[in-house]
Amino acid sequence: MSFAYPYALLLLVLLPLIGWGAIWSRRSEIAPLPGAQTLPAFGNSWRVALRWVPMALRLLALGAIFFAIARPQASAGWTTTSTEGLAIQIVYDRSGSMSEPIGEGDKSKNEVARQALIDFVKGDGKGLRGRVGDMIGLIAFARYADTISPLARVHEPLVDAAKLLKPVENRAEDGTGIGDALALAAARLKRAEEEVSSQKRGEGQKPDFQIKSKIIVLMTDGQNNAGEVSPYDAAKLAKEWGIRIYTIGVGAGDRVVTMNTPFGPRQMSRGNDVDERMLREISKETGGAYFAAGDPKALEEAYGAIDQLEKSRIDTKEHSRRVELFAPLALAALGLLGLELLAANTVFRRIG
Repeated sequence: MSFAYPYALLLLVLLPLIGWGAIWSRRSEIAPLPGAQTLPAFGNSWRVALRWVPMALRLLALGAIFFAIARPQASAGWTTTSTEGLAIQIVYDRSGSMSEPIGEGDKSKNEVARQALIDFVKGDGKGLRGRVGDMIGLIAFARYADTISPLARVHEPLVDAAKLLKPVENRAEDGTGIGDALALAAARLKRAEEEVSSQKRGEGQKPDFQIKSKIIVLMTDGQNNAGEVSPYDAAKLAKEWGIRIYTIGVGAGDRVVTMNTPFGPRQMSRGNDVDERMLREISKETGGAYFAAGDPKALEEAYGAIDQLEKSRIDTKEHSRRVELFAPLALAALGLLGLELLAANTVFRRIG
């Protein structure tokens, strides 16, 4: 609550003065009777005990009037948030080869990639701030592509689903269908954009969410060897629909392995199974970028780079309106004065 004329509240100091003056005036009007000390004492009636009520009602009425003069105002406020965010489709390779170790540690590609994905969505408390406000979905693929979590701005279900990701164990389902997965991701993004655009808004009202851009983040450790759609065709489709593709080669780069030889253990450099040429080309085709992630740190850096390249915009506006409280206080003052007059001329008439 605030007051338009706060200095008017200084009038409240008059209330105790008015009350004291009324008590003093009443005492001065009472003349002592000769021999009153010798009269027997009669018990006080309830009207005598409550003779202060009319004056109390008058003081309350004056207090309400003084508050009304100060013009109290209540503020009713609310906040609206409008987000120009990203629609992000994460495409996650869960082929059998993701169970292999990455870098020099004991963790598998799947364990490291899964945690990097979660940190990208939620934030890691360090470099990654989390994708608050963005619409994110998750597609996992091996030979076949499946929607694990639909595009949504609430990310808890996606994070919970990501924690359960693991490489396929059934050989009939194993493989790397990159093209099919990319085509499915692009179709999901296009459908989401159409649904957001079709939402009706009031005249002059800004929607609470607008898709700033659409991107696909593809993580894979292999080569396209399954499915019906070529990764290049899927990339052309994504480009046509205004979708950028960022690709991450999990375990990419030369791998150093230790082998036993007649001359003792020797470290040798071996290649990897990531089709880096294809990943670079489909990223370049759509205006995205390729990141080689040969170890956990490189994978974190890849997500950090994407996080910096693709930023959302969140606008928060605070609105308020003032409600005048003069009228209720004035009505309360009139009511109190009416009660005082009624009491002084009925129940307390002979006492007042």
